Amino acid sequence: MAGTIDYAALKKGGFMRQKQKGYFSLRLQVVGGNLTAENIKTVSEVAEKYGHGYVHMTSRQGIEIPFIRFEDIEEVRAELAKGGVNPGVCGPRVRTVTACQGSEVCPSGCIDTYSVAKELNEHYFGRELPHKFKFGVTGCQNNCLKAEENDLGIKGGMEVTCDHDACIHCNVCVKACREGALSVQDGQIAIDRDKCNYCGRCVKSCPVDAWHGESGYIVSFGGLFGNKIYKGETLLPIIKDKETLFRVADAAIGFFEDFANPSERFRLTLQRVGEEEFRKRIQEAYNG
Repeated sequence: MAGTIDYAALKKGGFMRQKQKGYFSLRLQVVGGNLTAENIKTVSEVAEKYGHGYVHMTSRQGIEIPFIRFEDIEEVRAELAKGGVNPGVCGPRVRTVTACQGSEVCPSGCIDTYSVAKELNEHYFGRELPHKFKFGVTGCQNNCLKAEENDLGIKGGMEVTCDHDACIHCNVCVKACREGALSVQDGQIAIDRDKCNYCGRCVKSCPVDAWHGESGYIVSFGGLFGNKIYKGETLLPIIKDKETLFRVADAAIGFFEDFANPSERFRLTLQRVGEEEFRKRIQEAYNG
């Protein structure tokens, strides 16, 4: 049977060969960590009928159905499709985008992470590249999704301003700030912009809405948490709009396509080529 199976094509479509001969573990596409109740029901039925009655939850919000027999693959695809469930991808291409719950659910969230994850997925999912490429979107500085672990990480933030006329001098914001960026000077709240990390806690804690926040995206590049570990770097100011965000993402992936060797991760490409040209490209994209 081995001679008739195109393992590379199956892996590209999310079917990973198991150590048990003739069996595959199917990775599913879970965008931003969200599945509908109907999706979950379908996955459960397929796992029960074609697998061993269980699923595996991956470290990147994915679901895998182990013990799919080779001869059942087409039926599995068809039954999953009926329930709106798509296979994921493996190998050298853009993987499924991960995200926390963001501002739509979480009180700490500064951005709608799921909408960003869906748009990233629509733009880039499955794109062929020299090696795998991972996006992660997290809603705030709590960093539940560990944005800097990703090849391109996006973290929600807020650029804040204070309406001093509306301020009642309760100092709740000063106590809420974990970075020591706020203080009282001459009877007025002062902010040290060098210490501010865009967390937005001042905005969320103010009882009279004297603080105002403009949401944006803090982008990191080149995270790597495999055999080698490297924290992604933030090389740009906070980005205020999706148009700029996607220009920057396009520039990062384009750089990877242009300079990476086969089977070379993004971080290793940056280290080998040097970051000067990369910084130039993303700065140009940021400036529009």
